[in-house]
Amino acid sequence: MLYQLHEMQRSLLTPLMQWADASSKMFTNPVSPLAHTPFSQRIAAGYELMYRLGKDYEKPAFEIDSVQVNGQTVGIVEHVELTKPFCRLLHFRKDLSDKETRALKQPKVLLVAPLSGHHSTLLRDTVRALLAEHDVYVTDWTDARMVPMTEGAFHLDDYIFYVQDFIRLLAPDLHVISVCQPTVPVLAAISLMATAKDPKLPKTMTMMGGPIDPRKSPTQVNNLATEKKFSWFENTVIYAVPPNYPAFGRKVYPGFLQHAGFIAMNPGRHAQSHREFYMHLVTGDDEPAEGHRKFYDEYNAVLDMPAEYYLDTIKTVFQEFSLPKGTWMVGGQLVRPQDITTVALFTVEGELDDISGAGQTQAAHELCSGIPATMQQDFVAPQAGHYGIFSGRRWRETICPKIGEFIKKHG
Repeated sequence: MLYQLHEMQRSLLTPLMQWADASSKMFTNPVSPLAHTPFSQRIAAGYELMYRLGKDYEKPAFEIDSVQVNGQTVGIVEHVELTKPFCRLLHFRKDLSDKETRALKQPKVLLVAPLSGHHSTLLRDTVRALLAEHDVYVTDWTDARMVPMTEGAFHLDDYIFYVQDFIRLLAPDLHVISVCQPTVPVLAAISLMATAKDPKLPKTMTMMGGPIDPRKSPTQVNNLATEKKFSWFENTVIYAVPPNYPAFGRKVYPGFLQHAGFIAMNPGRHAQSHREFYMHLVTGDDEPAEGHRKFYDEYNAVLDMPAEYYLDTIKTVFQEFSLPKGTWMVGGQLVRPQDITTVALFTVEGELDDISGAGQTQAAHELCSGIPATMQQDFVAPQAGHYGIFSGRRWRETICPKIGEFIKKHG
């Protein structure tokens, strides 16, 4: 019922938001007489703030058209390498001839994006920085409300099988990078391949800010998962997709609930950000105002997660701690990270990460006891929060170069 009420509210607000957007433009467009009236800047700023607080945010585009390679501008073509019901594998292919591409000798990277509420475009800055020296592929997870019921369910095990399929497609000479949530299923996928002595194992795996062992330095996110019983999640946050979407009837964890949770973690910070945005509009300070728009265009764009996958993650990762306890069974096989011996491991954490606490990602080193010490590396980014380890200045100037060096060393 909550999902239907949300859709009703969205339908009712849409005309109002369109009016607010049009009104804002009327008070800022220089050809409009209203733009030259007293207090026009304040009125326009108020209308735009209203519009952005109430509008519906669609999935953004990656908007990566070119990249600097060896001092030269090279075009980027976004190509769908493989399509599955719940995910597309995107290749950010450089617009070069086959001979020129081979001459670059750039390592192949599979960047596994989170399926945790936001779209894969959240990793836009991650992709852009990696592209200069790597051949980049990205998992682009599909909004569950757009996947018809005929495609069946999607469990955490299916996520793992998807990752394995992508690895086998791109191997050999592949390097896997996982950000946040996928560190757990990616480690499981590679562990199972190592146990089965799969010849298409990647060369390296880089894990960034993920809950490998959520028992270490638990955060507000971890506490929510442990304080509530599993039945609470089943009965409180799972809803059926309404009839105006292709997935009508599919059980999901709605994106708007996840978004509400994001906002509730730091309500004061978001309120201050919107106040500052209003003042930037009033004073005509365009650059920070545009930065606010770009951030919230991404932050407010959310997707629905399949209920089976979401509940599996809550139970397996955050309540039973199956990976660090060594009790995780996937497809009848025990997940054994200690069986990995030939894949180099690099873990990255942020000193101020309030999503995945200190030590949660580093726990991978203890679990992967079969990897020689010379093939293991760890880095804690000073003064970096969760998003700072894969986006922004610290990512571009410090973390990305370290990952590049690690890949070259073990490639």
